[in-house]
Formats: sequence, structure tokens, C-alpha cells
Amino acid sequence: MQNNPLIQFLPFLLIFGIFYLLLIMPMRRRQKKHQELLGKLTKGDRVITTGGIFGTVVDVEGDVLTLRIAENVKIQVARSAVAGLAKDAATVDLSPSEPK
Repeated sequence: MQNNPLIQFLPFLLIFGIFYLLLIMPMRRRQKKHQELLGKLTKGDRVITTGGIFGTVVDVEGDVLTLRIAENVKIQVARSAVAGLAKDAATVDLSPSEPK
């Protein structure tokens, strides 16, 4: 008795579908939301970097942000180094991620 090849691949297709729904879709949504946040950064925003430094944006020049981290202390960081807004710091995931 011959088995249909489609029936043999059905479990693999089902596993891939579940994998996509549970892992890939949420990750893409999270990345898109983070990219939107990075694009909307303006002067005065309180942010936290991926290194855990809190600061206030004082200047935006393309992909470089100048942050004030203390009185008369300013640093320049890449826009992509911003993990999120400081008010959302409790929910920011600082674990290493894939490069963009």
C-alpha cells in the first residue's frame, strides 16, 4: 500500500506552522515596534541603552544620539543601542539579540 507523500510531510508542516505562530510572528512584531520607537526618538526623551545606562536625549544626528547621563556629562551612542524608553525600563529585555 502506497502512502501519499503529502500525508508523510503533514506532521512537519504542522510543526513549522506552530513554530511560526508561537516564535517568529511575536518576534517580528516586537522588532517592528522597537524600530518604530527608535525612529520616533526626539530631544527630551528619557531612554535606557542596551548597556543599562539611563539618559536623556539632548541631540539627534542621524543614527547618533547624544545622551545626558549626569550633570554636564554627555555621551554619544548609536541609535540602535537604545533598548527602550526609561519609563518602560522594567519591561525592557536587555538580553543579547541578533544583529540587524
